[in-house]
Amino acid sequence: MSDLPDWQTRAEAHRRRADTLLAPHLARRRAGQTHPVYDFLFTYYSVRPGALRTWHPGFGVVLDGDAARRYLTRTGYHRVPAGVTVSAEHLQVRIGTVTFIADLLAATASRPPRLSCFGMHEWAMVYRSPQIRHGAVPLRLGAVGTDRVVESIPLRCSHFDAYRFFSDAAVPRNSAPLSRDTQIAQEQPGCVHAGMDLYKWACKLGPLVESSLVLDCFELAADARVLDMRASPYDLRDFGFTPVAVETPEGRREYATAQEELSRRAAPLRSRLIRACESLREAGRVSPAARGRGFPSFTDG
Repeated sequence: MSDLPDWQTRAEAHRRRADTLLAPHLARRRAGQTHPVYDFLFTYYSVRPGALRTWHPGFGVVLDGDAARRYLTRTGYHRVPAGVTVSAEHLQVRIGTVTFIADLLAATASRPPRLSCFGMHEWAMVYRSPQIRHGAVPLRLGAVGTDRVVESIPLRCSHFDAYRFFSDAAVPRNSAPLSRDTQIAQEQPGCVHAGMDLYKWACKLGPLVESSLVLDCFELAADARVLDMRASPYDLRDFGFTPVAVETPEGRREYATAQEELSRRAAPLRSRLIRACESLREAGRVSPAARGRGFPSFTDG
């Protein structure tokens, strides 16, 4: 039996898992190297590797023992008689975010997956545009060939945070205009970016959810990003990625099959996030006095 409290054992296991996932990125960063596929997970989502290494037990769990005091320097934690826990006040500050995430994910899960976009959002971002998002990586078909593909395949993007990067010429080609205000009404579970963004939502829930869920979502996001870029107009063979040639019928079938598999993997993660949000919303309705009683606790045993 370990002489550490159970929570410290779990925290250390989490750090080891995070270190394994982060090792390639940190090695590239030390060497001053960039990566057109994986850097996105740290730049677009703006989550520091150190934050991913930190284990959080989630709201409603008290950590005891001397080591728990280090959490008092972290946002959202406070001391209670039994130890250290995320405060009810922090939950109240974040309840608007919890509600938005819950509503978005529940609406997304309620719809059937659509698998007919074929990853064309990256193509739409460079369509008839002098600006290339990954300027150091060549376009497989060149600018003219890329434009021809966009003009031959309908744009059916349902994800606003991909659509908002479309070139001006591509925007009117989408099957429907998208906006932040219609995000909840538009997102659907077949979308690769909707699955990738489960990582974003888990991170935004911060210390309110247990950190294994964050890393589970990170792993899915990494795999989704690979498909996203393999199906893009960029030639990434020098980085070890064979293209999914969505300009061909065979490539579109390959993309849809991979997209469906990612959607299948995303579904239980989305459900876990929805359940976490529902529990947090319920906790937010409980009186502060009642919250101080009956928390589960990690102890020495």
